[in-house]
Amino acid sequence: MDITLALASGAFIGAVLGFVGAGGAMLSVPILIYIFHFSPSHATTAALAIVFISALSGTIPKFRSKDILYRDAFSVWGIGLVTNVGASALSKHLSPDVIVTGFAGVLVVAALSMLRSPFKPNPERRIPVGVLVVISLIIGAITGLFGIGGGFLAIPILVLFYNTPQNKAAGTSLLIIALNCFTAFIAHHSVWHEIRWSIPTAITIASVTVALLASHYSVKVPATILRRAFAILLILIAVYSMARTWLIH
Repeated sequence: MDITLALASGAFIGAVLGFVGAGGAMLSVPILIYIFHFSPSHATTAALAIVFISALSGTIPKFRSKDILYRDAFSVWGIGLVTNVGASALSKHLSPDVIVTGFAGVLVVAALSMLRSPFKPNPERRIPVGVLVVISLIIGAITGLFGIGGGFLAIPILVLFYNTPQNKAAGTSLLIIALNCFTAFIAHHSVWHEIRWSIPTAITIASVTVALLASHYSVKVPATILRRAFAILLILIAVYSMARTWLIH
């Protein structure tokens, strides 16, 4: 029964990834916590594995179409190693309530990023070193703490502020997510043996399969509607998480 439910959950996550292009960890973590009763620490660790494989599979077509800015991606990953590994180590000492509260806050920020104005094409520019460092450290920290790859930050920054074409921003973000999630997953090695891996494995298989199928049909649905619906879903999850943590304890 758990495997069937995991496959259905993975299909839902894959559909969101395929249609919206983001949100794997933002859905994986609450699903693992509230449906499969993982602890927040175990859920974030398992989500890192799920999102790593999902993001890595998404980079394959981007690699073929040459839509990845490798210098930017590896720079963000390399600079963020400090906060990524540090936050991963810190997460082991935080209470579940703190992790869930911080995660809910990240969901709200992600939802707001989904509600931003449509992108306007402008000449592409390079990211200044100072901004690159700050972005990298923030993305590294949220990956290590909450198992979230940070694509919801990377894509709007690349597109809105540095005029990176949407396809290149998405490809670069996927590589950043894959690298960061793999690093944080290794840093969480001390809890690997405590996790029921059959559930995350089933979720991953269904997620990757459905995401590949959904991506082919995403062009038929208005992007604005998809992003707004996903933003509302994230806010509802954040509210539910906070209520479960602080009101229904």
